[in-house]
Amino acid sequence: MKRLLIVSLLLQIVCTANAQNEEAAIKQAVNQLFTAMQQSDSNMLKAAFLPNAILQRIDKKSGEAVVITESVAAFAVSISKVPSSALNEVIVFETISVKGDIANVWTPYKFYYNGKFSHCGVNNFILVKQSEGWKIQYLIDTREKKGCE
Repeated sequence: MKRLLIVSLLLQIVCTANAQNEEAAIKQAVNQLFTAMQQSDSNMLKAAFLPNAILQRIDKKSGEAVVITESVAAFAVSISKVPSSALNEVIVFETISVKGDIANVWTPYKFYYNGKFSHCGVNNFILVKQSEGWKIQYLIDTREKKGCE
């Protein structure tokens, strides 16, 4: 009985360490996107995504939520045209859920352009584990000017 308890505890420690390693790798994959934005590096940005990734935002200018889709390639081009260090998206990893080769990441954020607050919102990422690491398959975000405190 004592051996079973020890084996059980060791397995729990190993599983916890594995989960922490996966979460760190997922955070690194998400942070790659924001580092690429800060550095205006379109190649680094594209490398954060899977080739068929979907990039969307929710626009509420007309009052009702409208989903706008943009290609990762177009987003990367727009980022490459911005001066380095002009963009700074400050995120908080609020929730990370992992099951096998899929992860869901929820990150509230505040966005700054040239050091000035622009907007806030939330990002929802779906990542898929690949042989070279975690990659973003889907990203949708909201953008708000009010209620950012």
